[in-house]
Amino acid sequence: MRDTTLPGRANGPAPNLQRIVPVAPRRGIAMPHGLQKLAGLLFLIVLWVIATSRGWIAFELLPAPWDIWHALVELIVKGELGTAMALSLRRVAIGFAIGFSTGVLLAVPSGLLRAGEALIDAPVQMIRTMPWAGLVPLLLIWFGIDEEPKIALVALAVVFPVYFNLFAGIRNVDQGLVEAAQTLGFSRAELILHVVLPGALPTALVGLRYALGSAWLALVFAEQVNSQGGLGYLVTFAREVYRTDIIVVCLIIYALLGLAADLGVRAFEKGLLSWRPAFRAR
Repeated sequence: MRDTTLPGRANGPAPNLQRIVPVAPRRGIAMPHGLQKLAGLLFLIVLWVIATSRGWIAFELLPAPWDIWHALVELIVKGELGTAMALSLRRVAIGFAIGFSTGVLLAVPSGLLRAGEALIDAPVQMIRTMPWAGLVPLLLIWFGIDEEPKIALVALAVVFPVYFNLFAGIRNVDQGLVEAAQTLGFSRAELILHVVLPGALPTALVGLRYALGSAWLALVFAEQVNSQGGLGYLVTFAREVYRTDIIVVCLIIYALLGLAADLGVRAFEKGLLSWRPAFRAR
């Protein structure tokens, strides 16, 4: 009779095999996801209320939240806030559109072609290192003191995040996907449209988020230089009359507008990249 015992295994009863079940992650106190995101902000507001109500922080340094609210209501009733926000949003929209389109037009040939990189990348790197404050006098000479230098400054702040992230996304596309597309007979145009650009999209969207943040930062600076309107003009006026409450109101509005823009891009990114699996924090 043939021995069917496996080599190196003694005769005897079969081992009792048990299925390994992964341990479920330990969960803390259940809290709505939206409230978790606001926990840090609420904590800072509570500290702010306590510090101002007990007199630990002088009004001249940082007004209390209720003083900020009164200043906000005052600006709304007078109509100054709506006019300033409309003008600031217009500057950001135009500057962002110009900067975004310019960044894409520079990044695509630079990322796809060696000749494009040789002609474009070095000048962009040089301009990127120039400080914004040093460009303001030149922009004023070129465009005057109207809207053009402010829009140009916002556009410059947007170009570089868009360019560098899209360039990096194009160059970091998986080479295996490129070779597979070439094996399937994709033309150069089909390879770019169906493989390279979709592969670069996640990194490009990160650049879009950075570009929106940079646009608002540039606007804060631009609107305080020879400006006759906008949120930055309100900040300058409030500084001259020592109205720290109005300054804080304008800064909070800047922050909320920037946050709203970032959340909009993240929602757009979530829908556009639904095909892409990603790590989920617990």
